[in-house]
Amino acid sequence: MTSTDADQDVRAVLDRLYAAWADHDADAFAALYTEDATVVMPGVLNDGREEIRAYIKAGFEGPLKGSRPLDEPRRIRFPRPGTAVVVSEAGILLPGESQVPADRRRRATWVLVRDPADGAWAITSYHNAAV
Repeated sequence: MTSTDADQDVRAVLDRLYAAWADHDADAFAALYTEDATVVMPGVLNDGREEIRAYIKAGFEGPLKGSRPLDEPRRIRFPRPGTAVVVSEAGILLPGESQVPADRRRRATWVLVRDPADGAWAITSYHNAAV
């Protein structure tokens, strides 16, 4: 697999994540994370796929209802075979918004790993912080 192929595969995982968000499908969203994944955001620590699924499900049913994510990968690198680090600029558009307000802009770091058995990439860590 070339780095260009790997780059496309990693982007495809993120695209599936955004599609799951657009569908407000917490199960499909969480399925893109490893079983032991972590999500760290201001005031939030989700430890494991089930906590991630429960958190995003509650969001989709509450404050994130009708929202959509904006996330633009700025850099993808492969520090070791089977490991990808993505740095992106992100934000959440709430219903009726066309731009992410400055106070909700984020920089995010994603770590993805490739399963040696089937070659599939999955998110194992996500962190974001205010811009």
